[in-house]
Amino acid sequence: MLDTTPLTDAVDRFADRLRAAPQSRLQRGAAAEALALARELSAWAQRLEDPEGPVREMPDAGMFAGADQITVAARDLSVVLQNPTQLGEALTLVEEAQKRAGV
Repeated sequence: MLDTTPLTDAVDRFADRLRAAPQSRLQRGAAAEALALARELSAWAQRLEDPEGPVREMPDAGMFAGADQITVAARDLSVVLQNPTQLGEALTLVEEAQKRAGV
């Protein structure tokens, strides 16, 4: 089984920073970055789990839900990741989204 601790740790750090961010930062794009990341991770997990099934888009639950949404999506993905290359790609997605979010 693949050790996905680096992914969950990175997402937890990003989520903690989102939770601590002021509302103005969330409104300036951090919340949108979190939602985009959550949607991407969620879609990826769904495709790995059921390649033939439909991909359901994670809903926009509001700017204050982004931290929880990326946490849930990353945990779902971590269960179905199959190799270290995929893990590295997921880590890169998280790191790039955090940089764009500015938190």
